[in-house]
Amino acid sequence: MHRYSRLGYVALSVSDLPRSSRFYQDVWGLMPNGSGAAGEQFFRCSNDHHNLVLHQGAPGIKRIAWQMESEGDLGKIAQTLGGLGLRVQETPLAECLALKQGRTLRFSCPFTGVTHEYFVTMERADGVSWLPEMAKIQRIGHVVLKTPRYQEAVEFYLNVLNFRVSDAIGTNISFMRCFPNPLHHSLGLLNAPKAGLHHLNFMVSEVDDIGKALWRFKKNDVPIVRGPGRHPPSGSMFLYALDPDGLTLEYSFGMEEFPEVNPRAHRVLPLCPESIDSWGGPTDARLGAVGAVEHALE
Repeated sequence: MHRYSRLGYVALSVSDLPRSSRFYQDVWGLMPNGSGAAGEQFFRCSNDHHNLVLHQGAPGIKRIAWQMESEGDLGKIAQTLGGLGLRVQETPLAECLALKQGRTLRFSCPFTGVTHEYFVTMERADGVSWLPEMAKIQRIGHVVLKTPRYQEAVEFYLNVLNFRVSDAIGTNISFMRCFPNPLHHSLGLLNAPKAGLHHLNFMVSEVDDIGKALWRFKKNDVPIVRGPGRHPPSGSMFLYALDPDGLTLEYSFGMEEFPEVNPRAHRVLPLCPESIDSWGGPTDARLGAVGAVEHALE
């Protein structure tokens, strides 16, 4: 089976690109890194060229990009998906060059509708190294997707896309890691009536980043929709807020990691509020409410 290195980047669509670009830089704490031919804006929270790309469009998720361990892994996933009759597209060279990536493949997941991208190499950012100032963001952490075909999706990500379930909450959500990346989850699948983006996570390196963000968001009239609190499955402390379009974002601190060999068995926690937040805080109904899926591949 193919092997992953990590979650590489996420591309979002936003309704007002200049407004959202200001938010992700000045409030969320990402570093801008130029624009593309269509006006898309690149942001980073590492020394890679980008970890987030913003496009003009209906608010939601455009694609999720996974960095693989080797070129051989690209071939393996293409063969696996093609063997199931799923179309795998080679990204045109001009677009790969614009993304500062090597060979890049894409396909649309039949159970979430989301375009997944696979690449091995990405150029490092030119000039200034990643120096977190507003928030000590370590990395882009995970994406949680909503799907009405939940059980089919879980089986597909396990048996075809080579993810592992770290924990689940009833039959409502599965927290999955891209094998053999050790993080408790890089992807979450949520049982929901309609497919979409639930939230996008960024991991911070100090618990103070959670507290500072709380007051920074209040000062800038950014809606806080859950937290601060602690997730029992991963052990992470969290804070959820909305971007200018109402897309849900999360800061989290701390996360369980799994060894590649002999990891613990996954747990199924009861479907109750305490399995989401051991601190017992309230949840705003706007959490996860906005986030269309862009069906870009034909």
